[in-house]
Amino acid sequence: MIPTNKDCKIVLPGGAGLVGQNLVARLKDRGYHNLVVLDKHRDNLAMLQQVQPDVQCEYADLAEPGSWQAQVRSADVVVMLQAQIGGIHYEEFVRNNVDASRLILDAVKSAEVQPYLIHISSSVVVSVADDFYTRSKIAQEQLVLESGIACPILRPTLMFGWFDRKHLGWLSRFMKKVPVFPIPGHGRYMRQPLYAGDFSDIIISCIQHRPGHGIYNISGHEKIDYIDMIREIKKATRANTLILRIPYSLFYVLLWIWALFDRNPPFTTQQLAALSAKDEFEVIDWPGMFGVPYTPFTKALQETFNDPRYSHIIMKF
Repeated sequence: MIPTNKDCKIVLPGGAGLVGQNLVARLKDRGYHNLVVLDKHRDNLAMLQQVQPDVQCEYADLAEPGSWQAQVRSADVVVMLQAQIGGIHYEEFVRNNVDASRLILDAVKSAEVQPYLIHISSSVVVSVADDFYTRSKIAQEQLVLESGIACPILRPTLMFGWFDRKHLGWLSRFMKKVPVFPIPGHGRYMRQPLYAGDFSDIIISCIQHRPGHGIYNISGHEKIDYIDMIREIKKATRANTLILRIPYSLFYVLLWIWALFDRNPPFTTQQLAALSAKDEFEVIDWPGMFGVPYTPFTKALQETFNDPRYSHIIMKF
């Protein structure tokens, strides 16, 4: 183990997103305090600043050169978190997942003392799905591999946790608003959800132990069907909604109509296709590799939705 100075400068491009918000909270709990978050989502950056007032938050469009590059060059550790996850325009995925990564990598390589890099990839790079997110994350990871920078590449599966504005967080809030919660088709779409708290602890383990180059498939250790996942969320949030299966085609049409009126819909037809893609991701012994025990799914849901510090705080779309 390499002793890690708690004063070391940790820069988080895209750090106002789901993983970043969780990571900052846990880094603070561990005593790290020299944290810099670079992000272009003003509302979520402001929310992070309010929750963690002693963290340096800087507005930055990472797809454009700017003063933020000096923050990367002067860092001890850079955790590359920025990602376009949802949306209906491919150019946004290319800009935020590929173009931004190229500039970050250039800044890392041009530093007088090269910072330690951790890249957050995604399990979708080995998925059977073919959508905007998948294509752009494949291209992003390839950039990292071709950069010549020796760094751990972490590929998480679907994540949930504190501050979640999409995925399970959005599902839980929608569940509380409607009398009937629709499930597409039979609902037996196997998921491997990963608790953002566990994933944040894996990143902290990398910061402390500094592994070199390696690709790690960080999958949730429990396999659960989508419909059963929804039932567990209902139980954890004490929602009263009726869970009802509807034809897959009808669900698709409803999402398509929604996207006509919402430029940034919380759930898209591409994500529906990914849900039913029948992916099954490798489960490695990341608890043993990184010294991070996994949190059982039901316990993680309780922490996500019932934590007195953070469960009431929700990021913006």
